Amino acid sequence: MSNPSPAAEALVCSARGCRAAAVWALEWNNPRLHDADRRKTWLACAEHRGTLGDFLDARGFLRAITAVPGSPTLDT
Repeated sequence: MSNPSPAAEALVCSARGCRAAAVWALEWNNPRLHDADRRKTWLACAEHRGTLGDFLDARGFLRAITAVPGSPTLDT
């Protein structure tokens, strides 16, 4: 029996309780804790992109939102 590689695992949304496929990557950092060039990533489905992004942006943590490679969001 073999374990699947991390690349073979589906990426899921970071919102609590959500198991939908992630199509957005929200890059963020807390400037009081992290160096300016350090980035952490939350993944988001289409439904939770706004709420997760708003949460990070309200705290001044949001740095970038990009489409997850291979997702259908690259043209939106």
